Amino acid sequence: MFSKISLKLYGMIKQGIIKSNAMFWREFFDEKKINNTDIDLFFYEDELKEKEISLISVFDRNFPIFNLKIKNSEKPFIFAYKGNFNLIEDISKNIAIIGVLTPTKDIEQREEKIVKELVNNGINIISGLAKGCDTTAHKTCLSLKGKTIAILPSTLDKIYPNENKLLAEEIIKNKGLILTEYIVEPKNKFERLKRFIERDRLQALFSKAVILVASFAGKNGDSGSRHALQKAKEYKKKRYVMFNKNTDLNRKIFELNIIQNDDGAEILTNKNIKELF
Repeated sequence: MFSKISLKLYGMIKQGIIKSNAMFWREFFDEKKINNTDIDLFFYEDELKEKEISLISVFDRNFPIFNLKIKNSEKPFIFAYKGNFNLIEDISKNIAIIGVLTPTKDIEQREEKIVKELVNNGINIISGLAKGCDTTAHKTCLSLKGKTIAILPSTLDKIYPNENKLLAEEIIKNKGLILTEYIVEPKNKFERLKRFIERDRLQALFSKAVILVASFAGKNGDSGSRHALQKAKEYKKKRYVMFNKNTDLNRKIFELNIIQNDDGAEILTNKNIKELF
């Protein structure tokens, strides 16, 4: 499913005419200019239909409206997706769950309880399809027949990580959504790493709140959680952290949780989780 103008944009990205979000907003936010670009639409239309990939762009009626001041380099203009795009339209029902790639068993169990509480009260779960906390969030949501959204740092041709390809298919099968703003593969390692940071901002952008399950801080890794929370703060989204001072205070895996709490994120409790419903 895609409009003619979205298909044009797809072809322009494929051919290297549009190289970045900033370039689009600076030079190509003009329907007439795009329509006058010579692109073989039939070739790209066949490609997308064969891969069962849908497109939506800023020129389409159902493209999300962001009531925020976002700089052009961060403002999306096209998405490739599979599944139910309607889940993105009402951000008030979406909450992002983020966290460490290597959670311990007790952390996973605590995360499952949070996701269960949210899903049972009509919340859609957003995460990034990564290993660890992301995978737990998606799988727990699916087990409860809830709706989950996976925002990818990769193209739909090459799901990342590869071991979660079946999970992505299960999300689609259960009327969820997998979404990416990437049409072509990265040219180098720097661009590949940059896409993870860019993906993190979308988790904050498409949710009304972000919940950090657990994460190291600084050089210990898992910078993705830090980036997503930074953007949540910048976009004025609610931030919560899972933390129990009686059990978590001296655990390095909760270092970022403590830092975020000091920076204004609320500790998630049985009382304030109900504010999210």
